[in-house]
Amino acid sequence: MTHLADQTILLLAALLLVGVLSTKFSTRFGMPALVLFIAVGMVLSHFIYFNNAALTQIAGIFALVIILFEGGMQTSMKDIRPILRPALSLATVGVLLTTAIVGVFAKLILDVSWAESLLFGAIVGSTDAAAVFSVLGGKNIDKRLTSTLEAESGSNDPMAVFLTVSLIEWIQHPDTAIWSLVLSFIWEMGIGLLVGLVIGKLAVYLINRINLDSTGLYPVLAIGFAVLTYGAAAMFHSSGLLAVYVMGLTLGNSELVYHRTIMNFNHGFAWMMQIVMFILLGLLVFPQELVNIAWQGILLSVILMVVARPVGVFISLHFAKYSIREKTLISWAGLRGAVPIVLATYPLLAGLENGGLFFNVVFFVVLTSAVIQGTSISPLASRLKLVGDGDSQPSLMELVALGKTDSEFTHIGIEHHMPVAGMRISGIGLPDDILFTAIIRDKSIITPHGSTIIEPGDTVYVLSPKNKRDEMKSIFRSGKGKAAETNLPID
Repeated sequence: MTHLADQTILLLAALLLVGVLSTKFSTRFGMPALVLFIAVGMVLSHFIYFNNAALTQIAGIFALVIILFEGGMQTSMKDIRPILRPALSLATVGVLLTTAIVGVFAKLILDVSWAESLLFGAIVGSTDAAAVFSVLGGKNIDKRLTSTLEAESGSNDPMAVFLTVSLIEWIQHPDTAIWSLVLSFIWEMGIGLLVGLVIGKLAVYLINRINLDSTGLYPVLAIGFAVLTYGAAAMFHSSGLLAVYVMGLTLGNSELVYHRTIMNFNHGFAWMMQIVMFILLGLLVFPQELVNIAWQGILLSVILMVVARPVGVFISLHFAKYSIREKTLISWAGLRGAVPIVLATYPLLAGLENGGLFFNVVFFVVLTSAVIQGTSISPLASRLKLVGDGDSQPSLMELVALGKTDSEFTHIGIEHHMPVAGMRISGIGLPDDILFTAIIRDKSIITPHGSTIIEPGDTVYVLSPKNKRDEMKSIFRSGKGKAAETNLPID
């Protein structure tokens, strides 16, 4: 048993490392990383038998909670307030139209009942925020368009979940009244919105007032509130995903201590959950089963991309002030990702006759959407002249944190034995490209000047080129032996 556990841990570590490293290649080739995650899962399926839809659903829902929470925290209410109505129209009317159009073609192509064809339409009806912005992140796209896509992708998941669950109930209980489904929709969205707001305000209050021993616990506390939000909303039979997104919006747009620490943790955690989700998708599909339905899956995917999504966008934005070029880009930026994978497990667990068929077809939808749309969104935006002359400029901290610069921040604790202890900064003789940016002394921040004296017990923050890391260290170790160099507390 111990040997099996060790092997499992080693495998999980390998999956995580391959997933993270593959993001570098995906950026270089202009393809969403999720394609590579799926490929990794498919390769592993030859060595590992995994066919647990229930576990996949649990992991998928947890992943969606983290992804939507992170998306909500990154969304600025200032940016989405002007486009809230068209975004909500896309998330409701757009999803309904997409579901209906895909449902009609699924009826003809898959030869299933009308209820089942509409169920398939609902499963693939919503877009994936993480996939969209991993592709658009480096482009200077018009802020109104990116905000529209952001708000739509954060709010259309609950609609797709509601339609999927309702249609499964309708298939299993054909006598279900339509009016009861309408009332259920109003209840789920309304209570979900309320739960998200209430717990969001409570989370802001507690995070700002509680004094935890470690700053690293604040992101964990925030994640705990996000999971609590989903669970509380589910207890009231409302939309947990909408509640989580609203809760994330509330936190992200409030004055919050350790805001950047929480954001950075969420970003990394959301990436990890995406890696897990798409590798599980690769593990769950069996190539021998895909061959028989390949043409149906590809055809439905093309219909979704070039017919259903554009029709849904153009009709739902008919009264909004978007140009044809802008609507075209919004139509093409509707990537499918984690949500269809999770929703595809619902028919499997419900024991529907065509549950396995739907899951395999969803595989083609997600894969082709990522490969075709994901690699062409940026070129299309440039061709439609919706990209600025230059890329948007991130902040210094974002550049360093994302590893997109040749410089790095380092903090060094000053001890009594160091030659710099007691020296003025002007007397150290710093090179032009090595800067002292801040000094922490007795829980206070001191702005460094030439006349500032470095004292034992200080923590000095240094900005320097990565290729001058050794030179920067030698400044603090000047005149000391290797033992002192080894003992220098540097991160």
